Amino acid sequence: MEKIRISAVKYANTYPFIYGFKVSGFDKKVSIVTDHPADCAAKLIDGKVDIGLIPVAVLPLLKEYHIIGDYCIGANGNVKTVMLLGNCPFEDIETIYLDYRSRSSVNLIKVLAKNSWKREFKWVTTSKGFDFRNIGLKEAVVLIGDQCYEFDRSFRYRTDLAYEWKKFSGLPFVFACWTSNRKLPDDFIEEFNGVLKLGVNNIDAVVEKLGKTGIIQGADLKDYLTHNIDYDFNEDKKKALKLFLELMSEL
Repeated sequence: MEKIRISAVKYANTYPFIYGFKVSGFDKKVSIVTDHPADCAAKLIDGKVDIGLIPVAVLPLLKEYHIIGDYCIGANGNVKTVMLLGNCPFEDIETIYLDYRSRSSVNLIKVLAKNSWKREFKWVTTSKGFDFRNIGLKEAVVLIGDQCYEFDRSFRYRTDLAYEWKKFSGLPFVFACWTSNRKLPDDFIEEFNGVLKLGVNNIDAVVEKLGKTGIIQGADLKDYLTHNIDYDFNEDKKKALKLFLELMSEL
């Protein structure tokens, strides 16, 4: 029997899941790769993997999908790694450059602009190699992932998009969820859930094992994984996901 293929996100917010895969030995039973969120999505859409931790904005693009697992990449307030960054006050922003690595964050800011801020911007897509720090005075960038910590001091003004969503909707936000492109056996999903739980419930061990090489390290990593990322795919998050997809479809 061929191994089930999994694409996980290569950011710090996924460390608990990676820890669970490794410590449990689950990584020996499946084939796991790590990618940027957009690449996770592309691989799942193209059938190159069976499961992906994909941006939720991609869900409508899949012919068939099943959200599996009791855990996701979410936030209930400030997330710190999905940011609007610029060098002028928010009210002066005219142009926004969009991070090519996550469809969810791009759609989130467009949903907020239309429904919460009641603002119109010039949207500019980016690609690999784009210099996010080299922007004009009335311009801003949507930046995701660990680079938000790396680039944070390069900008004078910061807007946390997860916080803005919570302020607008009163709900948490789901950035990515574990999704399969076909029905998987119940016993596999049960084991998969147990592996994810192992990591989420052992943040101290995650920081000790994986927190010495990335951009976010040590105490900063523990604080981020504990207070900024909310992994529980609960009823509020399911409600938030439904609302986001509805608002996204109206863009």
